[in-house]
Amino acid sequence: MKIPISVLVVIYKSNRDVLLIERADRPGFWQSVTGSLDALDEDLALAATREVFEETGIAVDQLAAGSLRNLHHQIEYEIYPDWRFRYAPGVTRNIEHWFALKVPENIQIQLSPREHVAFLWLPFEEAAKKCFSRSNGDAILKFFSEKKE
Repeated sequence: MKIPISVLVVIYKSNRDVLLIERADRPGFWQSVTGSLDALDEDLALAATREVFEETGIAVDQLAAGSLRNLHHQIEYEIYPDWRFRYAPGVTRNIEHWFALKVPENIQIQLSPREHVAFLWLPFEEAAKKCFSRSNGDAILKFFSEKKE
């Protein structure tokens, strides 16, 4: 059973393009990297690092120090009814913690075909609009409205 605590990672380049990946189980559903904790005591940053590698092949530990940032923002949302079977009976809500990952311009993406079938880079405003989840779009917009570099 999945743990109803997850991470969402907005992956971006210095030109403010954002990576979106298309779900294998839902054609046309574009999103950022997301995933549940593997254990209740799993560190959130480690979960984000693991999910990024599993879904994109990007090894966070090979990037510049500070590339992965905990945005110290979380939301609680209702789990889509179609996906509740993955959780313990009666679980209907998930807590999602937001992260951002800055990657080099020439980063290579290696999707996990079991989970995702395509990827694209879009300017952040377009990426936010293309996300099937409104909260994913909100995460992208919030990050770029507050980002200081």
